Amino acid sequence: MKLKLPESTKNWTSLVGATIAVITLLMIIFLLTISLVFNQGGSYLGLIIYIILPAFLIAGLILIPIGMIRKRKQLKAQGAKEYVSRPLPFVDLNIPEHRNATFIFIIGTAVFLFISAVGSYEAFHFTESVSFCGKTCHTVMIPEFTAYQSSPHARVRCVECHVGEGADWYVRSKLSGLRQVYKTIIGDVPKPILTPIHNLRPARETCERCHWPQKFYSRSIRMERHYLRDVENSEWDINLIMKVGAKFDALGLQEGIHWHINSNVKVEYAATDYRRQNIPWVKLIDKNTGEITIFESTDEPLDKGALDTLEIRQIDCIDCHNRPSHNYKPPEIFINTAITAGKISRELPEIKSIAVSVCSEDYSTTDSALAGIRKTIEYFYIENYPKVIEEKNDLLQTAISSIQEQFSKNIFPEMKVRWDKYPFNIGHIKSLGCFRCHDDNHVSESGKVISKDCNLCHLINSQGEPGKLQKEAITESLVFIHPGGDVEESDWQESLCSDCHEGDGP
Repeated sequence: MKLKLPESTKNWTSLVGATIAVITLLMIIFLLTISLVFNQGGSYLGLIIYIILPAFLIAGLILIPIGMIRKRKQLKAQGAKEYVSRPLPFVDLNIPEHRNATFIFIIGTAVFLFISAVGSYEAFHFTESVSFCGKTCHTVMIPEFTAYQSSPHARVRCVECHVGEGADWYVRSKLSGLRQVYKTIIGDVPKPILTPIHNLRPARETCERCHWPQKFYSRSIRMERHYLRDVENSEWDINLIMKVGAKFDALGLQEGIHWHINSNVKVEYAATDYRRQNIPWVKLIDKNTGEITIFESTDEPLDKGALDTLEIRQIDCIDCHNRPSHNYKPPEIFINTAITAGKISRELPEIKSIAVSVCSEDYSTTDSALAGIRKTIEYFYIENYPKVIEEKNDLLQTAISSIQEQFSKNIFPEMKVRWDKYPFNIGHIKSLGCFRCHDDNHVSESGKVISKDCNLCHLINSQGEPGKLQKEAITESLVFIHPGGDVEESDWQESLCSDCHEGDGP
């Protein structure tokens, strides 16, 4: 029996719309089955199922009433009695055409609302997933996604830190995401991508859901193993007691590195650059006494009235822990780690020096970088240590593969991402970090100074070559000795570590 429908439905626009909607719906059902049953497709299939295809489905459904309205106008213009006498749409269930159209509309609407509810729920979770954040824009986001997978937060979803709870921040993040998608499509993505410092949600609403200030963080032991850039790749160890918290639990945040977030004090600062590396002004408020102390840089003092134009920010977690999940390690660090792990053999003369040097070069692509690393290192040993090629080639090839692997995890030429493009504020070796304020040059009117004394944050318990370590009691500290013996004590004491170590420094 032929299905009777109102005359207004008999037009090409509505027919095309209905065809698009039906085909799209069948595609969604098919792909969803593939995704759920066979667990295939990954982030791109999710993008198609939950975002792209639903847009076509809605577009098809919209075309149906558009076609009907246009057809109705045509029929009315032609003098059709039904449409001239009744200018507004009407429904009479006694008429078979109206009855059929009504049932189709009710059933279709119910199905559409059900699919929309399920689809919206799945789309929400898909756009909140790590896969969506890290893999959808593959080339653009691969540096961040790669670093994230090796970070302490590898099991924390991206949105937990970048968005947090609440509909307002969700909407804000998606609107920002649309702009980013548009820039990706037209190829207007900055290289490297700027860290979203100024539009991140406050750490008190994200980080402190797990890392709350009242939690006691005891002092910790940090053991570091370094290798010098000499022929023997000489080992140099240093062990420190990090003063994360106070000496005793009962003292809470009265001392230690986390004193900065003590609820009894308020530390504010003003930075003159986008990355908040140049901090000429610091304000300390003692909430118990009400005392206010302002420290200003003697090196680069602010001009009169300049403070009025700057953002005054209260210090929080992210001001120091600014790379909690996307930290790109410099060659000096990741080569040390690989040697310690046994992936690069110390039996290879000067391997530390040549590895750091070759990884610090600028390359245009990852493929050219990996090829250049292999070619440069092999040529170096052919020219300088031919016996290594003859007797220890297996060790050399393993070392080259490990160097390439570490390079691929930390340096991304296509996006111009490397360690020196993103300051790391924990510590003070590869960037200013603590020395942004603790430099002995921030002075108050009364003469108080923000000290750069090493013992404020850590105590050196042992240092030196294995078997010849200098040692001190756990509550005492050694005076730092610069490894290698080729640096004058006065040089490193009067300067900042990052002055020499930034980039591919020793």
